[in-house]
Amino acid sequence: MIKIGITGGIGSGKSTISDMLRKKGFSIIDADIVAREVLKIYPEILQKVKEQFGKEFFNEKGELKRKEFGNYIFAVEERRKKYENIIMPFIIEYIFINLDKFKEEGKQVCFVDAATLIENNLHKHMDVNILVWVDSKTQIERVKNRDHLTEEQVIDRISSQMPLEDKKKVCDFIIDNSKTLEYTEKELYRALREIGKKYRGVECLKL
Repeated sequence: MIKIGITGGIGSGKSTISDMLRKKGFSIIDADIVAREVLKIYPEILQKVKEQFGKEFFNEKGELKRKEFGNYIFAVEERRKKYENIIMPFIIEYIFINLDKFKEEGKQVCFVDAATLIENNLHKHMDVNILVWVDSKTQIERVKNRDHLTEEQVIDRISSQMPLEDKKKVCDFIIDNSKTLEYTEKELYRALREIGKKYRGVECLKL
């Protein structure tokens, strides 16, 4: 099974790429979805969050107040790293569990969509890595409009991730997602065709 990593920054459009791939019937492991799933599967995560950050970030049902907690941890790097040290081992473990499952099912290809693919060294376990790139101005505006955050809050989140320019040096393909959807789709399919040529016999990539 060919493992293809998809990475980028917040607001760069990884979800757009993943949606295009899903419509073509590809298997996707989305790290954002995994991050929500592990909170339900492993209750010890939320218990550690309560112990280290306090109960004020939980509602009456015991659910994490995601936006409020996000604003709090992204404002200070030490807080963010503290939370990542709690949850990231569970996310990585669950990604590998899903990769094994897809392999056992006989899938030819699986994509792993993760903003911090490189930061957490997951890219080293992929056969190919794709970067979804946008310019910083577009990135900031997209996140402000999508998540209803202030520019300062958006910059806090962007600053917590590896710069896109640094990710370029590690990835095999770069998709410019700052133009039209049609352009992005053409760039994606061009990359998939190139990957398909490299791995002969993978007809599903020869779009």
